[in-house]
Amino acid sequence: MSENVSLSRVALKKITPDVSSAMGSLHAAAASAAQDAKVEPELLELIRIRASQINGCAFCIDMHTKDARAAGETEQRLYALNAWRETPFFTERERAALALAEAVTLVHDGRVPDAVYAEAADVFDETQIAALIWAATVINAYNRIAIATRMVPGNYQPAKK
Repeated sequence: MSENVSLSRVALKKITPDVSSAMGSLHAAAASAAQDAKVEPELLELIRIRASQINGCAFCIDMHTKDARAAGETEQRLYALNAWRETPFFTERERAALALAEAVTLVHDGRVPDAVYAEAADVFDETQIAALIWAATVINAYNRIAIATRMVPGNYQPAKK
């Protein structure tokens, strides 16, 4: 449930620039690990969007759907992502990554089940699984930052290629 109280929130980058910079470095390191492991950037965007949907982070949903569309993702798959299990639009690899990202996001709901991890291990090697876990962890942290500080969606524009 959303509150309509207009309370000014802390500007983390301004108040704690070193911590904000460290978070940016963590994001960059996780993205680099994914690239080195040959995890597709498009798959990372799906993970970021799905975790953001679960967490209810409007800012991150806005950002990452725009990035995904800019990278060529289809509207149909983006619209169906919230119900990916019920659609034929996602590959086995994408389904395994989405299940793992959901389990990491909902870790309080039963940890990361062995079956989910095994499904990921069937289609990803260890370096790729590590990269997926880091990607899910970083977006979950960013979701919490955006929600806690009430970052406003709508103004983000993807980088031009």
